[in-house]
Amino acid sequence: MTDVQKNYIAGEWITGPAEIENRNPSDLSDLVGIYAQASGDQLEQALDAAATAQVEWAAYGLERKQAVLNAIGNEMMQRAEELGRLLSREEGKPLAEGKGEVFRAGQFFTYYAAEVLRQLGENADSVRPDIEVDVRREPVGTVAIISPWNFPTATASWKIAPALAYGNAVIWKPANITPASAHALTEIIARQDIPKGLFNLVMGAGRDVGQRLVESPKVDAISFTGSVPVGRGIAVAAVQNFTRVQMEMGSKNALFVADDADLDLAVALALGGAFGGTGQKCTASSRLIVQDGVHDAFVEKLVAGAKALKVGHALSDGIQMGPVVSEEQLNENLAWVKKGRAEGAELACGGERLSMDTEGYFMSPGVFLNTTNAMQINREEMFAPLASVIKVASYDEGLATVNDTNFGLTSGIVTRSLARATHFRRNARTGVVTVNLPTAGTDYHVPFGGRGDSSYGPREQGQTARDFYTIVKTSYIASGSPE
Repeated sequence: MTDVQKNYIAGEWITGPAEIENRNPSDLSDLVGIYAQASGDQLEQALDAAATAQVEWAAYGLERKQAVLNAIGNEMMQRAEELGRLLSREEGKPLAEGKGEVFRAGQFFTYYAAEVLRQLGENADSVRPDIEVDVRREPVGTVAIISPWNFPTATASWKIAPALAYGNAVIWKPANITPASAHALTEIIARQDIPKGLFNLVMGAGRDVGQRLVESPKVDAISFTGSVPVGRGIAVAAVQNFTRVQMEMGSKNALFVADDADLDLAVALALGGAFGGTGQKCTASSRLIVQDGVHDAFVEKLVAGAKALKVGHALSDGIQMGPVVSEEQLNENLAWVKKGRAEGAELACGGERLSMDTEGYFMSPGVFLNTTNAMQINREEMFAPLASVIKVASYDEGLATVNDTNFGLTSGIVTRSLARATHFRRNARTGVVTVNLPTAGTDYHVPFGGRGDSSYGPREQGQTARDFYTIVKTSYIASGSPE
């Protein structure tokens, strides 16, 4: 009999009115675990406890808070092999990627542990005589964190770590499809020197727990990563209470291969950017914009590289691409293949469900050729191991195509020209730009976010995160004259 893994509410591990199964997408016979689903009443209990605990946590000494975040981060890094294996088992990314994600998540905590001691204010003289001005930041209060399944540990960590570092309480609703990683991280946090109720894990369906959470007047801020439609719904709910929001949503990232590019490098970047994480990344290179002078040679190498990628069980040695996360996602991906063909795109390879030694949601990486930027496959996020090649005649046309999208998270260029690289970096309308690097992959100590439909609200990561997790207070002090 498999034990039910519980929610963590008000400092206690508790069951809920229902449970869900969590199965390995690489092997459906492998039951990862059974996880409790919270009720609305339990959510209210978590919210009430968080409000009380936040006041206590904010009053902790700086070094005491710093020690908590350091302990969380160090344990995650030390257990990267174990927790990375669990992550890969439930989400489907290759083991190397799973271990890397957990280690990076630990780095978020140790980075923000240091930021605890760097919360410096400002002083100024008033325009009025004998008055001094003090400007400092204070915690927002209770932060609702709604995290996705594609980076179940890293994305959650880059939200939770700054929320705690800046003195807030947390209500975490992870994606229901990856509860094991959420439960494992919560176990680490729950062992720390924190007030009961400061950190709460509330697992449940978005339509139930998630909707009630974003509509609650007890929430002071909401940090969300997910789809554009869900993000719009959260924004509508949040504005009713004037709750501040930070949202990272979809994208349609472009990698521009200029006619002076190192083709072997360009192909390697395209393959990693498009098919890493089974294409299930908001930073994936789903549009490959290629100048006509190198188009045919690039395509030949790209298709050969895609065909050579080794797809299989996420925990097997030598695997380069694991399964899709769920049957629903796989069916959506296969539907995109049909849409692309119906639009006139040529499927050069892949895009098919694969049979393996174990029953799972395996799919071959697919490359569309002869596509235009007007096609639906190049306008909407697919979240699939599918990439489209768009041929352009010039650098100017390529840049215009990169920018012709409602999204704006990441973009990249592959070129040997410093002039082109500089011009692209300054004129690509995305929040993140890469030069001779994949569109996927960012550092934890600098801002991350996009433009257009990709992002809404203050940036995540680095010191910029404080703009969301803190509120500025300006004080005026008249001390009078010394006796």
